[in-house]
Amino acid sequence: MDPGPRAAFNRAWTPALHRRYVEGLQSMLGEVPFRLAETPFFLSPELRDSLDTSAVEIVAQLSRPALLTQMQKAIPDRYRAPGMDPLPSCLQVDFAITPAPGGGLEGKVVELQAFPSGYAMMLAFARAWSDVLQSVPEMEGPWSCCVLPDARAIRLLGDTILGGEDPESVVLVDFEPGQQKTRPDFVATRQLFGVDSVCPTELVKEGRRLFRRTADGRRVQVRRIYNRMVFDELEKKSYQLPFAWSDDLDLTWCSHPNWYWVWSKLSLPYLEHPAVPRARFLSDVDTLPEDLSRYVLKPLFSFAGSGVVIDVRPLDVEHIPKHQRGGWLLQEKVSYAPAIRTPEGLEVKAEVRVMLVRPPDAETLVPIIHLVRLSRGKMLGVDQNRGLDWVGASVGLWRPVSD
Repeated sequence: MDPGPRAAFNRAWTPALHRRYVEGLQSMLGEVPFRLAETPFFLSPELRDSLDTSAVEIVAQLSRPALLTQMQKAIPDRYRAPGMDPLPSCLQVDFAITPAPGGGLEGKVVELQAFPSGYAMMLAFARAWSDVLQSVPEMEGPWSCCVLPDARAIRLLGDTILGGEDPESVVLVDFEPGQQKTRPDFVATRQLFGVDSVCPTELVKEGRRLFRRTADGRRVQVRRIYNRMVFDELEKKSYQLPFAWSDDLDLTWCSHPNWYWVWSKLSLPYLEHPAVPRARFLSDVDTLPEDLSRYVLKPLFSFAGSGVVIDVRPLDVEHIPKHQRGGWLLQEKVSYAPAIRTPEGLEVKAEVRVMLVRPPDAETLVPIIHLVRLSRGKMLGVDQNRGLDWVGASVGLWRPVSD
């Protein structure tokens, strides 16, 4: 945390300031169907750079050809799609903000996923907070969530999502997008890049091509999919898609669906990095640690924290059949720092998501934006923070980076 902005913000904070932020954001994106935290997270340059460096180093480890070949075996045959690119278009690396040994704060990886997230929405969060902070003493002037200069970051994000295609030929695909909690990001993506959100069940397949209907009724070929479909939801609600995952379609993906499985919690046991707590496949654990309170138990492929066991007991492990244990991780637990102290002295925990992108033909992924979630519960999810304030969705802010 950057102590200067935090102190100035806390001195000026009132419920009315938060209301102005919420109202400003909703004037841009419409109703936001999740809790908006009372504060941004002011990252110091040192913490921001440390998180970004760790994310880049993790990408380098995961990009080793032999490891990629090994991890691709985890793609279920029924979901294996052709046309997988050499590296994903998007990656999210989630860091718990923890106490650093020498004082201060550092990040420890709790999860990663090669899947798009709320890039455009974070830009709107930052803009709304920057507008509000103009009236706060000592905080005037612009604020940004972009690691690169804003114009460059937005251009890089647009190049990644559009992939050189006309925006009308690119669709953000998610199930019943108007009902998703992430719909503010869909609105922001439409505003920035002209990309419509479409339910996959509305697409029409003819041979190798997919088509969709525009708002004015025209029939347009889909050349690129900004893929926000979560396999958990596909299975839970038994959606019938107009194509099979094995179909060789005349289009490109951002990110290709195979990466959902390959760069995921599956990757954690293969990483050797100071920012990555030790994780093992449960099937490789012959003898459980004596102190299970130091570990968390996670299913490899689940969304939004579902199935995670924070307070692990031997019984939790026993309930997992041995033939299924290869699909679970036993991971060292991290201790969150009181990363934010509110004006009333409450201690708030933070997770920072470093959001990386790679346009087609680029050699690697680069960090561009930091999404933040704040918590006072055991976990970062809504269910663990019901009825609490100073929790919810937020954004990492700092003074804009210059060219």
